[in-house]
Parts: sequence; C-alpha cells; structure tokens
Amino acid sequence: MHNLSMVRRAVAASAVLVLAGCASFSPDGGAARVSELTAARTGHPVTLQRTEADVDTATRRVAELLKQPLTPDSAVEVALLNHRGLQAAFAELGIAEADRVRAGRLANPTFTFGRLSGGGVTEIDRTVMFNVLGLLTLPLANDVAQRQLAQVQVRAASDAVGAAAEARKAFFGAIAAQDLARYHEQVKDAADTSSELARRMQAAGNFSKLARLREQSFQVDATANLARARHRAVAERERLVRALGLSGDQLAFTLPARLPDLPAAPLDARNAEQTAIDQRLDVLMARREAEATAKSLGLTRGTRFVNVLEAGYANKSQTGEPRQNGFEIELELPLFDFGATRTARAEATYMQAVHRTAEVAANAQSEVRETYSAYRTAYDLAKHYRDEAVPLRQRISEENLLRYNGMLASVFELLADARDQVGTVTAAIEALRDHWIAETDLRTAMTGRSPGASPAMAPTRDAAAGQGGH
Repeated sequence: MHNLSMVRRAVAASAVLVLAGCASFSPDGGAARVSELTAARTGHPVTLQRTEADVDTATRRVAELLKQPLTPDSAVEVALLNHRGLQAAFAELGIAEADRVRAGRLANPTFTFGRLSGGGVTEIDRTVMFNVLGLLTLPLANDVAQRQLAQVQVRAASDAVGAAAEARKAFFGAIAAQDLARYHEQVKDAADTSSELARRMQAAGNFSKLARLREQSFQVDATANLARARHRAVAERERLVRALGLSGDQLAFTLPARLPDLPAAPLDARNAEQTAIDQRLDVLMARREAEATAKSLGLTRGTRFVNVLEAGYANKSQTGEPRQNGFEIELELPLFDFGATRTARAEATYMQAVHRTAEVAANAQSEVRETYSAYRTAYDLAKHYRDEAVPLRQRISEENLLRYNGMLASVFELLADARDQVGTVTAAIEALRDHWIAETDLRTAMTGRSPGASPAMAPTRDAAAGQGGH
C-alpha cells in the first residue's frame, strides 16, 4: 500500500506539471520573427497567408501597387506578397511549430487490457503507463524543439530575402531589355532608310554596287538584332512575372521607361566581411543548427543508458478472488546496446554542424569580396560609359553633323556614324543594368544569403530525427 501511494502521488504531480507547462501554438504561427528578419534586410515585412481572407488582402495590395509603374521597392513588395512558392515555403513554419508544441507536451499514457478465461476462472489485467523518461527530459527536449523552430524561421526569412533579390534583378533586367528593344527599333528604322536611299542612288548611277550592298548588309544585321532584342525583352519580362508570381489581369503591369540613374558615389563597403558574419542569414542558420545539435547531443548523452522508462497503475481481477492493485515499471535494460550508437550518431551530427558552420562563414566572406569586386567593376564601367564613352560618341556625331551642314560629308557618312554608335549605346545600357544587378548581389551577400543560392532550401531534419529516438 505504501508503494501504491507513492505511485499515485507521482502520477498526480506529473499531471499538475504537465498541465502547468503545457506548450501551445503561438497566435502568428512563428511568422513575426520571419517578418522582422526580412524587413531588416529588404525594407518590407512578410505575412503568413493562412486563410482566404489573408490571400484576398494581399491580392488587393498587389493590385494597388500594379496600378502604377513598378519601382524596385514595389517589385520587392509584390514578390513578398504575391509569390505562392514563398508562401508554400512558409508552410515549414507550421510543421516546426507543431514539433515544438509536441516536444513541450508529455506523451499520451498507454492503456493495456488483458483477459484470460478457462476452467471456470476469468482473469483480467489492466495497466495504465506513463512515460516517466519523457517527463524528466521534457525541458531539454522543449529547448531543442524551440531552437529548431528558430532555425526554420531564419530559413524562411532567407527564402524571402532570396525572392526579394530575384525580383530586383529581374526588374532591372526587364527594363534594360525593354530599353534595348526600343533602341534597336530606331536602329532598324535608320538601316531601312539607309538601304532604301542607297538603292535609289545606285539606280540613278550615283552609288556603287559595293556601297549599296554594305548598306543592305547593315539593314539585314539590324533586322536580326531587333528580333533578338524583342525576344530578350519578352524573356526578361516573363522572368519578372515569375519572380513576382503574377498571372491573369496582373500581367498588364507597366515598367519605367529607363533604368535608374547611376548613384553619385559607390557604396561604402567597409567592414563588409564582418557584416556578413554578423548578419547573413545562412551564417546565422548554420550557427543555430550547431547550437541545436549541441543541445540534442546533451540530451542523448543524458539518456544514453535509459531509453525507455515507464511507470503506471495496474490491477488484476480473477474470478472468486479479490481485486489486486499495484504498479508496473518498464525499463529497457542496456544489455546489448549501451546507447553508444545513438551517442556516436549525435556526436557525428554535432561535428558535422560545427564544420558546416565554419565552411558557411568562410564562404560568406569570400562571396562578399567577390561580389564587391563585381559591384565596383560594374559601377566603374557604368560611370565610364556615362562620363566618357557616350559623350565622346555624341561629340563625334556633332562634328559629323557640322561637316554635313558644311557639305563636307554625305548623308551616308552620317548614317555610318549612327551605325558606329550602336555598340556604345548598347554597352552603356547593359553596363548600367549590370551595376544595379551587382548592387543587389552585394547587398544580398552582406546581409542576406549567398547570391547564388537556390530560392528555397529544403529543411534539415537531422536534429529532429536524432531527437525522435528518445
């Protein structure tokens, strides 16, 4: 009777503890932290669209943004609101949240019932068992699950930052392609005029056949270049459509006529490498994974000899005999497995996380150096075309026009000069585009993630799998 009383008190205390410390779901599903991390790096928060009302609210805001020509900021906001793939990635938050809540609750008790009869005698056994080991390790398991949820939140923010960067780069690419298509239309018109004029002058006997063929060749090349430029404009616009998740009536959006001007000065990238170590989400994620696996390793070491410890109330009824009450304890005896395999697995997982963290940090520093070099090169080239190459071509054109007005040059020399400008103007537009894309990559590499990372990363469940063995 004394032992039975102890079991009853232990069960009652466990019930009180479980009811007092029962984990519950958070109201926002863990999205607030994701929004905070994303807003700090993109300037725009994210919302977890869990209901049709959430989707309708986002759709109305997107429609409002698309009424005006897109800007880099509005493109990012549309991508974060409208990209269904990103919302699908956010579903991982719900899974991690459920794991956290489950880890914070004691496992359900088990009930067993047995009935034997024979010879006019019936015997009935009843047992209710509770996972005592789970109760003892509940705080540590809850802490591990909380860290895993935090890791998933960082991963979701990383996906959002990647989607925002892709939207910005697609936005600049679409504008540049649209601008180049318009310019090549002008070149094609000039080539048509030049070719037709050459044909008529040859017919009048004032132009050689070779000179006429040269003008015709220029027209042929201009026609081909225009076709390529038009396709490029369509392809870049469709890339932007995919980055923003647009469809249906949303496709009627408009773009600015030209790219933003080059900034007066390049970005100051002092302490860029340290900024990457402190703020990059992939570094933070690797660090969190190492911390979570360290906790999981501690839990495994603490329970290495005991994997099953259950206790509960039991009674037995037999025909003709008074009911017998008592308790039952189930303990796994470590005769063949002393927990060495589980511990070895946990240790290997931890060291894997440590080495991966070091690798991610080193790669982050390298990527910052590389992207900054690309950024400065793109900035200097764009500035070179803006301040030297394009003005030089303009001065040459002005001199040719003066010579034409003074009857020192023919109209074909003017057209030849326009033909020579094609390469410079095209290179200037592409250099400005490359600058804005390189600027986006640099900002992403400093505070977000690897610019070359895939848009969505699959969650790592190694730590959770290891925890599931307890």
